[in-house]
Amino acid sequence: MSAAISPQAIIVMGVAGAGKTTVGQALAAALDWPFYDGDDFHPPANVAKMGAGVPLTDADRAPWLAALHALLAARLGAGQPLVLACSALKAAYRRQLAGELPGVALLYLQASPALIAQRLQHRPGHFMPAALAESQFAALEPPAGVLTLDAARPVAELVAQARAALGV
Repeated sequence: MSAAISPQAIIVMGVAGAGKTTVGQALAAALDWPFYDGDDFHPPANVAKMGAGVPLTDADRAPWLAALHALLAARLGAGQPLVLACSALKAAYRRQLAGELPGVALLYLQASPALIAQRLQHRPGHFMPAALAESQFAALEPPAGVLTLDAARPVAELVAQARAALGV
């Protein structure tokens, strides 16, 4: 994945509670691009597993990542831009997502465990319980050479930083 001069797809990644959906929606609105939340593509079995406090395995994630890759490939193949929120915790997941697709940029929302714990405790109704935050950090392989922003910053500031850095 490389941030081309002008990416056509932006993947907003990070652990649960980093603000992927909030920042992704705001960035998509600013760009007038459609927004997709990776959480909406999880099969029901994954949602049930996470809701029960059980971390997903690589095997659990495989069909989810395949569906997201298909979305990216279809949109990019049709010349249609998008913003996608997806945890993309491991380098292997990021390769499965974007592979060799051109025009994909990665925006990593970096957050401390303390910030995530606070946010997840105040996010009622989401299938990802605060108890799984530790497993998110354990699985996280922070990306190198991508746009990395401080998830604690205000959303408007993050959107402005992303637009400036990515040239969109």
